[in-house]
Amino acid sequence: MTLKEVSPPSARTVAYARLAHDAADFPDLVPAELETGDLDPREAALAHAIHDTVVRRWWTLQAIITPGLSKPFVEVEPAVRGALLAGAAQLVFFDRIPAHAAISETVEWAKRAVRPGAGGLVNAVLRRVAELVGETRTFRDTYSGARDEIPLADGRALVLAREVLPADELARLSAAASIAKPLLESWRETHGDQPGRGWRDLALHTLASPPVTLSIRHATAPVLDVEPHATDVPGAEGFARFTGPMSALGPLLASRDDIWVQDAASGEAIHSVSDLAPRVVVDLCAGKGTKTRQLARTFPDAEIVATDTDAPRLATLRRVFEGGGAAHGRVRVLGFDEVLDDCLGRADLVVLDVPCSNTGVLARRPEAKYRAMTRQHERLTDTQRQIVADAIRLLAPSGAILYSTCSLQPEENQAIARWAKTWHGFTISRERVTLPAGLPGDPPSCYRDGSYSVLLSR
Repeated sequence: MTLKEVSPPSARTVAYARLAHDAADFPDLVPAELETGDLDPREAALAHAIHDTVVRRWWTLQAIITPGLSKPFVEVEPAVRGALLAGAAQLVFFDRIPAHAAISETVEWAKRAVRPGAGGLVNAVLRRVAELVGETRTFRDTYSGARDEIPLADGRALVLAREVLPADELARLSAAASIAKPLLESWRETHGDQPGRGWRDLALHTLASPPVTLSIRHATAPVLDVEPHATDVPGAEGFARFTGPMSALGPLLASRDDIWVQDAASGEAIHSVSDLAPRVVVDLCAGKGTKTRQLARTFPDAEIVATDTDAPRLATLRRVFEGGGAAHGRVRVLGFDEVLDDCLGRADLVVLDVPCSNTGVLARRPEAKYRAMTRQHERLTDTQRQIVADAIRLLAPSGAILYSTCSLQPEENQAIARWAKTWHGFTISRERVTLPAGLPGDPPSCYRDGSYSVLLSR
């Protein structure tokens, strides 16, 4: 796909160009920073807002756009799809942007970046979207699931001029919350209609605005600008929401190695084994080192070895733990093959925070909504089993594996544990499933991600 360069760059041209490429790659959306270096802060913020809203509400916008098309949305060329999504996002979700501005800017970009004729299609479709939203926007205090309602992150519902969402409830929620129907079906089968934790609430949770949560369990001095979780959020002790300005967060984290960004659900895996006394701990899928930090504080007398097979993440790990404080200084970061040689047969605890579908953290990782339950998702379970098998050679005679994910899918969680028991003789214990908490409109202190962990021992 070739786009014509549009100068000078603006919030919309940057967002639209990126969304054109996203549309070509969909559903395999990869998080990456927008190139906003030439924009002033306000324009850069608008570019991010447009792009992030489209990614979060892709199928919602597609459902609203489709009635104005003469052919299926997926058959429209990617650059035009990206423009339609961006323009519709502004009309539906940006109440401070005048409709005429959103339409005219989008049409002009399509004419200049794609081809002159593309502007006519974009203009016609977006005008129909604007009619659906109406000149005077109408809201309901809460989302009821009606066919003319779009749920919002603040708990309200935007009321459309016509019922355009599907009549079938599952298909309607799929469009309203922008989640794959197969994923909703799996949640309905697994969780049913439990109050506060059924499939509908899991879907709406993905639209909530996640707060920045800090792990303060191991803080050695007071932490300012934080708010505790609500008392009814299980496992939230030792975690708090950061309430200060975002400009202060980076300096705060850089000045201390006893606090870090981590959701309560993520921290539960390590906390579930905090009564153990391992001498050697290997974090085999360490990523950016969040759980490695937690391990160093939880097991102050243990040797901690961390690695990751991804080269950029391994480089990040090395930077995080080079010349750090007392806890960081006990962490050795090695290449994956080096770990296999160095720790062969001597790890008392191997931590496997494996790659997963991220279905417990979709509010934070909205791009993962569209990969779930695809062939890529099916391949994940093969990868997860292979990682468990690779970890076995590291175990000391009485060693154990702590397996964890941020997924809600049984095939990535309980099924892997049962496979490890059947084929490798492990004993299953300390198994826990944490469902997400917090719905659109709830206070940030009620928010929590979802996760799973289990201890596999012999």
